[in-house]
Amino acid sequence: MVKLVYFAWVRERIGKDEEELDLPDTVKTGTDLIAHLTGLGENYAEAFQFPKAIRIAINQEHVDHHEPISDAREIGLFPPMTGG
Repeated sequence: MVKLVYFAWVRERIGKDEEELDLPDTVKTGTDLIAHLTGLGENYAEAFQFPKAIRIAINQEHVDHHEPISDAREIGLFPPMTGG
């Protein structure tokens, strides 16, 4: 089981701040995770419709989409940050 934490408009589109999920064995990377989440329903599909724009943090450390997520206790998913 892994804790997923959603930020900004990802959170708004999904409709929740966080959740814990049992991921299938086929979900090995951030890319796999986003693809899996997209299939969980309309809200998820909308939140992840531009997967390359999503940033990923594993255990509060930013990682590339191709990094393995097998040791993750927590995965954060969020849109690009904007400056101001």
